[in-house]
Amino acid sequence: MTEQTMKPATAAQKLGVYLPATPAEFQETPLTRTQLNEMLETPPEWLVELRKNGPHPRSVVAGKLGISNAGLARGGITEALTTEEITALLQSPPEWLVEERATQAQVRDEKIRLREKAAQKRK
Repeated sequence: MTEQTMKPATAAQKLGVYLPATPAEFQETPLTRTQLNEMLETPPEWLVELRKNGPHPRSVVAGKLGISNAGLARGGITEALTTEEITALLQSPPEWLVEERATQAQVRDEKIRLREKAAQKRK
C-alpha cells in the first residue's frame, strides 16, 4: 500500500512557509506524511532560512503582528512579508496596525469573558 501524499501547497501551509519562496523541487513534488515529519524533525537549510527571514505567508505575518488575516487585508497587506519588514512595522506601527491590534485585543478579551461565563454556568 502506498502512503498518501499531500500537495506542495498543503505541505507549505503545515510547515508555515510561503510556497513561492520554497525551492522549485518542493513546489513541484507531492510530499508524504513521513517526508513532512522528517522535514519537521530535521529541517533542511532552506526551511530554516525561510522560517527565520521569510518571506512569510499571510497567516504567519498576521500572527507576528498580533492581528487577524482580515486585519492584514484591511491594512492593505496582500503580499508575503519578510521578518525585516514585519519588524519595521512593529517598530513604527502605522495607524491601521495600532487599530487592528486594539481590535484583536478586544476580541481576545471577549472570548475570555465568554469562556469564563460558560464555565460559571457549568458549575
